Amino acid sequence: MSREAVEDPIVAIATAPGRGGIGIVRISGAEIDPVIDALLGPSARQLEPRRALYAEFLNHDGTKIDHGIALHFRAPHSYTGENVLELQGHGGPVVLRMLVARCLQAGQGIGLRIAQPGEFTRRAFLNDRLDLAQAEAVADLIDASTEAAARAAVRSLSGEFSLRANALTSALLELRALVEATLDFPEEEIDFLQRSDAIGRLAGIRHDLEQLQRQAKQGALLRDGMNVVLVGAPNVGKSSLLNALAGVDVAIVTAHPGTTRDRIAQQIEVDGIPLNVIDTAGLRSATDEVEQLGILRTLQEIERADVVLHIVDPALSTDGASVLDQVTQRLGRAVPLITIHNKVDLVPAAARVEGEHVYLSAKTGAGIELLREELKRVAGWSEQTASGSVVLARERHLQALSRARDHVLSAAAHIAQGDRALDLLAEELRLAGHALGQITGKVSADDLLGVIFSRFCIGK
Repeated sequence: MSREAVEDPIVAIATAPGRGGIGIVRISGAEIDPVIDALLGPSARQLEPRRALYAEFLNHDGTKIDHGIALHFRAPHSYTGENVLELQGHGGPVVLRMLVARCLQAGQGIGLRIAQPGEFTRRAFLNDRLDLAQAEAVADLIDASTEAAARAAVRSLSGEFSLRANALTSALLELRALVEATLDFPEEEIDFLQRSDAIGRLAGIRHDLEQLQRQAKQGALLRDGMNVVLVGAPNVGKSSLLNALAGVDVAIVTAHPGTTRDRIAQQIEVDGIPLNVIDTAGLRSATDEVEQLGILRTLQEIERADVVLHIVDPALSTDGASVLDQVTQRLGRAVPLITIHNKVDLVPAAARVEGEHVYLSAKTGAGIELLREELKRVAGWSEQTASGSVVLARERHLQALSRARDHVLSAAAHIAQGDRALDLLAEELRLAGHALGQITGKVSADDLLGVIFSRFCIGK
């Protein structure tokens, strides 16, 4: 986006599409007084910053488009850091479109245009109202699928994630300054590093970084969920297990093998953790073209899984090693594989967990709660999730933290060599700080910003 485009005044509907009791049109720019005067007419003289004004919203000929609340926020005390006008009227789509059209007409002289997706929040970032992690948390809060995810997004939006990343960056910078000062006075290298407890400082940075990394992984799980793929031979009870986990009849269950021909996905929540449970076609040798396509999609789902539940039925001789071989060949990475021994009510046997094996009955529900606990364990769920110390994180945050940790580990190896590798130590500390700076946007590229904000909704 060019500098000229960034400086253009913008307008958009800020509420969700469709009908509602209230609809909001938001305008932001350096100079928006002509639009205020045109839309509010004589009432514009009564408009005070940060105070609600009941007014009529006027057309070009003075007729009334709507009436409602007008709010004016003067720069820099606004969401975007620019002058902002919000018109809160009735939430009909036609009325809101008429208001936007009137704003564009009144703002022709100042170059007012429709905002791009995420442009209001992007301006908040560019004007230092939010850092990049906080800006992303805005979208994450809107998209949160569980209460735990929403609470974690609020913590990130309030700056908790950024504060901890910035604290680590400052600690790395201080240590790097000590190391570079040591390089300037080579005759004092060893004593200087010992007096400043450089090794102890680096160990503390590593501890705090790894703790943040663990909590960010939990936050990424809350944001994206965990893909749980159900696999097995036909008629072992995959669809029944999906229904039992979901608590509703999502999939059709019959005694006829091969009923499920395509993937069926259902999101469930286990103690605030979103799980995307995916039922798949049974794995067997098939001649039917439709069933073959279903089996191919099953194998593709295995490759995208975060955890695979291999369901077996002790009464079926067709299940077992052949299915397991197909599953393990497709995993190709360290994906947990849990074997589910279904239909324990027919054996009979007690519902239980033995290592990576869960014995249950999808029909009666016996052992389902044990499976839920096992899925929480595989997800790395801890009491931190419930206690509120997790911050919502994205994949790019995890990658940045991972790079920072790698550089800190390299720095620890160099510091152990004393004066022989101080220049390399300083460089690793610099690279670690650079990686952490990418989280908050202190170090960012324009193309990265374009990708992030293009995924926001228009009006935000």
